[in-house]
Formats: sequence, C-alpha cells, structure tokens
Amino acid sequence: MGPAGLGPEQHRQSDQKTTGYTDRLTGLGNRYRLGDKVRQLAADRASDPAPFTVGIVNLDGFKPINDLFGQAAGDEILCQVAHRLKACVPDGATVTRHDGDEFAIILPLVFERLGAERAGQLIKDVLSAPYDLGDRNVRLSASLGFAVYPFAGEDFEELMKSAETALYRSKRRGRGQITVYSREIAQEMKQATQLEQALRNAIINDTVDVHFQPIVRLRDNRIVGFEALARWIDPDLGFVSPAVFVPLAEERGFIDTLSETLLRKAAEATLAWPRDLFLSFNLSSVQLMDLRTSFNTLSILNSVGFDPRRLELEITETAVMSSADTARRIIKELKDAGIRISLDDFGTGQSSLGRLREFTFDKVKIDRAFVSAITTDRTSEHIIKAIVSMCEGLDLEVVAEGIETDAEAQKLRELGCGMGQGYYFGKPVDAAATLRYLAENHHDFALVDRASA
Repeated sequence: MGPAGLGPEQHRQSDQKTTGYTDRLTGLGNRYRLGDKVRQLAADRASDPAPFTVGIVNLDGFKPINDLFGQAAGDEILCQVAHRLKACVPDGATVTRHDGDEFAIILPLVFERLGAERAGQLIKDVLSAPYDLGDRNVRLSASLGFAVYPFAGEDFEELMKSAETALYRSKRRGRGQITVYSREIAQEMKQATQLEQALRNAIINDTVDVHFQPIVRLRDNRIVGFEALARWIDPDLGFVSPAVFVPLAEERGFIDTLSETLLRKAAEATLAWPRDLFLSFNLSSVQLMDLRTSFNTLSILNSVGFDPRRLELEITETAVMSSADTARRIIKELKDAGIRISLDDFGTGQSSLGRLREFTFDKVKIDRAFVSAITTDRTSEHIIKAIVSMCEGLDLEVVAEGIETDAEAQKLRELGCGMGQGYYFGKPVDAAATLRYLAENHHDFALVDRASA
C-alpha cells in the first residue's frame, strides 16, 4: 500500500494529478491549482460568505525580452518574478502561474477595494526592481486586475472573468496600472466592446470618412496642402471623436485596417486637387512597429495613382520610441520612395531634440499648446521662437498648429514661422466641401474645370 492508504494505481494517479497542478518552469501551482484553491475557499466560507480577493498580474512589455535576449533570459525573469511574488504576498496567500507572463494570487484576508489596491501597489513596486540577467539588468512593470468575492462573482469562472476585465482596463490605461473590478468598470468595458463592434462595422461598410484641414504659407496665406483627419458619425452613437475611436482601434488591433482605408480615401480625393498641394496623413505608433507599413502604404498610393512625393506622413515622438529600430527602418523605406516625414506635436515629448538628431525628419509641427498661448505668455513665445530658429539651422520646415486668431497668425509671421494650420484658416471639412474651398481660395483652381474633367 502507498502513503495515506492509497493502492499502487491510486498512488500513480495522485502523482499525475499533482504534476498536472504544477507549473514546471517556476514550481508554482497552475490555473488548475488556482481553481481548486478558490473553490475550496468559497466552500469554506459558504455559510458566512466572508470576502476574499483574487488578482491577476501581467508583465508589461515582456515579449520583446524573448525577442531581444532569447527564451532563456525570459524564463529566468519569469522565475525571478515567481520568487518575488511568493516573498511579498502575505501569509496564507497563494501564487500561481498561468500562460506566458501571467500570474495569479489569492488573498484570503483582503476583503475590499482599498486592501486590494494596497496589496497591488506592493506587488507592483517589488516587480519593478531590476532583473539580473548576469551581463545586464532589465526593468519591467506589471499591470494588475483584482476581483473581490462574492461581489465580483460567486464561482471561480465568474470571479476570474471579473479579474480579467479589471486587468484589461489596467492595460488600456497604460503600464503599471492597478484596477479593482466594479460594476461601473464592467459597464465601461461593455461600452468599449460595443463601440469596437460598431467601429468594425463602420470600416466594413465604409462609413468612416476623411475630412481635410488646410495648411497655409503664413507670409501670404496661400494654401500649400491639407491634413487628412478621420471622422465618424454612427447612426446610434452620433459623432464619435477620433480621440476615442483611433486609440480603440490601436488597442483592439485593427488600426492598420482603419488607417489604410482612410489613406486610400484621402489619396483618391486629392486626385482632384491642384498638383502643387500636398496631403498630410497621420501614422499610428502601432504602424511604426509593423515592417509591412511601408509596403502597404506604397501599394495603396500606387493603386490610386498618387505621387508619393505629394504625401507627408505625420508621426509623434511617442510613436517613434515605441520601437525605435523598427521605426527607423520604416521611415527610411518611406523616405526612399519620396514620402516626407513630419514630427507631430513637437515640444510635448520628453526628448524631442534627441529625436531630431536620431531621425531624418523633413518638417516639425509645433503643438497647439504653445500656439494658443503665444499672444499672452512670453514663455510660449520664446519657445516657438527657439523652435523656429533651431529648425532653420537644421533645414526643417515648420508648421504651427491650432491657429485660431489673426493675432496668433501675425505673431507667428513675425517669429519667422513658415506654415500654419487651424480654425482661423479653415475647419476640417469633407472632400466635396474641400473642393469648394479650393475654388474660392486657391489661385489657379477652377471648380468648373475640375467637375468636367
């Protein structure tokens, strides 16, 4: 007879079950162990349902570690994470590892949101310390989602779903965030999912539109180009701001489809414009991490018959730094094809001067935060003056965004700023209205000739 009175066959089955409950890499329990522990804890407290908390811990930016340093380095970090989690959780807590870089914890003595947030902050701090890989140190952050029993679910599956919802919200808010599930958060996530589905349908049905805002040469207010801007009016939701639906498309993984659809629409619309006007179009951070971006962009231009030399692609400093080496390669391929590259929202990043040195931009767009204060704030005026002077030395063109008054336009002219954009010169309008605007404002554009062409 084996231990605990088990026969040989029963003992073999017990060993197999124990192995099936353990993560081989870290020695922690796995999801099956977590499920058993949660169910047992819920059963123990069934008669007097005292709360307890379940949390999911997910490392931010772990995948590039494997890509850059190899799987052995990634495995070493996961083992260090497991060790740190076991060391920092309170007595009686359980730590398990699931797939990849995801861990879970059961906190039997954490009863409410504030306690979960305190525990999460400690875990986050412990996991943010450098990881020793021998010849190098690596830093990572962690996102956390918590669910409190029985308010967030009375069985294991429901409780874990709530914790995953909380984790997803943390991920949406950025790196190193902590979220404790609530009905309000669940409703927020539900609305985001509904918005995502509506946006996917709008892309399929081709109802996301492109509007165009003029960019002018400030010395004589002559139109030199237009920026393409996404606009979406949903039959049920009404107007949805691009500040809402563009980040959503990035998060849910279909920004490339949306962007390519809009670029095609914009390029087709510009075929009716005078050939001396350029089109400015925004690239997202996701596209600057995808090596297919340059090929896809050029394929669209070629199929439409749009000259790449008339296209300017706007990128932000944040987008460039998401994956600098990949971004540098994409930018080079685009520039080799004749496309010009603009650095958008200049002055709001943490190291814009460094980006100007590392990347070969053609143009800088001064953020509207400085432009809107140029007539009332001496500091903003001096910053713009310095940017303009620096760009002259670097042979970069300059566009000031968000110009809304004649006084702002005049001050920018005095400071030597070459181009401007904003409501003072024209609001974003659809393709048809843009043609009417050109008929009224462009020196050699005749709407009649264009319509009959």
